Amino acid sequence: MPVFYGTDLSSRMMLGTAQYPSPSILAQAFRRSGAGIATVSIRREAGGDRAGADFWDLIRDLGVAVLPNTAGCHSVREAVTTAHMARELFDTRWIKLEVIGHADTLQPDPFGLVEAAQILTEDGFQVFPYCTEDLVLCDRLLDVGCQVLMPWGAPIGTGRGLNNVYGLRSLRAHFPDVPMVIDAGLGLPSQAAQAMEMGFDAVLLNTAVAKAGDPAAMAEAFALAVQAGALARDADPMEPRDMAAPSTPLLGQAVLS
Repeated sequence: MPVFYGTDLSSRMMLGTAQYPSPSILAQAFRRSGAGIATVSIRREAGGDRAGADFWDLIRDLGVAVLPNTAGCHSVREAVTTAHMARELFDTRWIKLEVIGHADTLQPDPFGLVEAAQILTEDGFQVFPYCTEDLVLCDRLLDVGCQVLMPWGAPIGTGRGLNNVYGLRSLRAHFPDVPMVIDAGLGLPSQAAQAMEMGFDAVLLNTAVAKAGDPAAMAEAFALAVQAGALARDADPMEPRDMAAPSTPLLGQAVLS
């Protein structure tokens, strides 16, 4: 199981908490998925003495680790300020760092991401950066103190799966000992299984589960796929071949002529 900043997790599934039809369905999805981490946007908790209190009570009742995020932040200053608010509110050093650079694709701003990650790491945060599969960007994030990487599979909410399989494989191979989570873009359980087969440590989902016709069932389907993918990877799967190879030996066959 993955270890993030010295914390052992009981699950390779991480779930977001937005867009569910109701709080009860959100809770059902978490129970059936066995997810070990809930990502929570600080923006849900803004304004008023009891604003967001019921939601926060629900998250605590799930009994999972909380990973607050800086979702929707488009500048370093905004992301850093939001991270400090999250640390005070949730009493955790963990922060999922998002610094969005492109409004249509929600692609991370690589320059702002590295700058914000350095500021937060130096201030004692344990940063989970939402990034692309770019090797140079990821190397810079590790240089400034990040110990986990969260590359996207595809743009947030698209459900397109693993858009750049070559790039993701290269990233995984280049940093074999760095915990990595596929974050964003997964739409089907088969895509989560593929990510695990490629050697990633966990997946983070939200839209694919929350917007399904039956979110709880979809959460369980993803959990089973993640388990299957991890088992397949650990079983040392065969490599693809260019030529056919008979599964039945030719020697010893009966001669029918």
